[in-house]
Amino acid sequence: MKTYITFLFIISSIVAFAQTGNRNYRVEVLKKNVIQKEFVYGKWTEKGETETRLKYLGLINAKNGKVYKIMNSVWIWGLSGRATNRIVVFNKKNQYLGNYYITMSNELPIEIKNGYLIFKNIDEDCDKRIETKINFNYGIPKSIFRKCSTELGDAYNFEE
Repeated sequence: MKTYITFLFIISSIVAFAQTGNRNYRVEVLKKNVIQKEFVYGKWTEKGETETRLKYLGLINAKNGKVYKIMNSVWIWGLSGRATNRIVVFNKKNQYLGNYYITMSNELPIEIKNGYLIFKNIDEDCDKRIETKINFNYGIPKSIFRKCSTELGDAYNFEE
C-alpha cells in the first residue's frame, strides 16, 4: 500500500510540475501575439518526455472594459500519449485568470470572430452544420455549453 501511495504521489507531482511549467510557455506565446499559429514545445515520447501545443486565438473586449486573451492548450504526456486540453484565459497584462478543461482536443474552439469564441463540430458523431458561439461580453462565463446537435452537447466549467 505504501508503494502504491508513493507512486501516486510521484506521478501527481510530475503532472503538477509540468502543468506549472506550461505557464511560462503560455506567456511566451502571448508576448509573440501571433493569432492562429500553433507553437509546439517539447516532443512527447514513450520514455516520459512531454509535449505542449499552444495556439493563441486572440482577444475579446468585454462591454465592462475588460480584455480577455484566449488560448488553446494541449499537453501530451504519459506512456500512452494522453492529452490534457484546456481553453486558457488571460487578462490584457498576460496574467492567468483560469481555464476550461475540455475533454477532447477536437472539441477546442477554432477562432474568435466578432467577439465570440467559436466552436465547430469536426467529430463524426456531431452535426457539422452546428456552430457554437460563446459570448464573453459580460465577463468570463462560469460554464459554457458546446453543442453537438440541436439537443446534445457538452458543458464545461471555468476553473480559476
